Amino acid sequence: MSALFEPYTLRELTIPNRVWMPPMCQYSAEPEGAQAGVPHDWHVAHYAARATGGTGLIIMEATAVSPEGRISPYDLGIWNDTQVEAFRRITGFLAAHGTVPGIQLGHAGRKASTERPWKGGAPVGPEAHGWQPLAPSPLAHADGHPVPDELTVDQIREIVSQFADAARRALAAGFEVAEIHGAHGYLVNEFLSPHSNHRTDAYGGSYENRTRFALDVVDAVREVWPDDKPLFFRISATDWLDEGGWTADDTVRFAAELHAHGIDLLDVSTGGNASGARIQVGPGYQVPFAARVKAETPMPVAAVGLITDAGQAAKIVANGEADAVLLGRELLRNPSWARHAARELGADVGVPVPDQYGRAG
Repeated sequence: MSALFEPYTLRELTIPNRVWMPPMCQYSAEPEGAQAGVPHDWHVAHYAARATGGTGLIIMEATAVSPEGRISPYDLGIWNDTQVEAFRRITGFLAAHGTVPGIQLGHAGRKASTERPWKGGAPVGPEAHGWQPLAPSPLAHADGHPVPDELTVDQIREIVSQFADAARRALAAGFEVAEIHGAHGYLVNEFLSPHSNHRTDAYGGSYENRTRFALDVVDAVREVWPDDKPLFFRISATDWLDEGGWTADDTVRFAAELHAHGIDLLDVSTGGNASGARIQVGPGYQVPFAARVKAETPMPVAAVGLITDAGQAAKIVANGEADAVLLGRELLRNPSWARHAARELGADVGVPVPDQYGRAG
């Protein structure tokens, strides 16, 4: 039996295998009106295909805790009950077919209010359903991006409450795993990194101050998220800067603190906060960051980053570099990757084949 297809238990939840789907935005919701941020037929078909394909855990795309927390006007949100009801259609299907439904809760911060990637991804204003971004400090993400408004302490506290409210709604929507988005240059990551956080109050400056907002969010979500359900945190383990950024050493230190605050698994990615960073990309290029956290802290980890074939994924788990692998683009290319990999490795995927597909063997 390949370790890749062994069940994995966190708290009282057992995930049937270690092949998981990370959040990948679809930018396909309505931008305004009663259906803003609401998942619809595209999202149902997209996630259902990966569930019937044998994926053990599906973490739905970055889902905004407020309208201004969306990356684009076309992002999903979970700030109202209309959205909750629509999510139930997806979580019910995933659970009925043996896949664990998860959700990533996020706020885009200074990277908010942008066009869809296939439309260029540039910042958009009110004429294109956009708005003024918010951030720890009035620093634009990159050339051509607006200078965001600096958050007041009262606004920071309001966003912490929005994360908690979103977690309550996620529970009502049927999700079994919640993940806090602390990576890729979005709001939580912006607070963590000295590259984007130039504050001089209790939320900036020292490492302890820069991590305060993230820990406030974790504590608020953990308070409302049931004790029997796991809570993940996605982190960018490095800004990929020679100096003045968040580092792998910071990540190891912070992972231990997150574990003490009730985070059950660290989803380890990198980059996204510094627009000019040089990233050395290659197969499994982010796995060493996950492996270091696993080796040096009590925190379970999941690895991401150009993991594409069965042998590679199986080796990562078997060698103890990570407890699970998250396949992004590969699952876009092949929704049944998990079933194909299990067949290649002579393993049982752990997620039942739908009766309608049984004739395919």
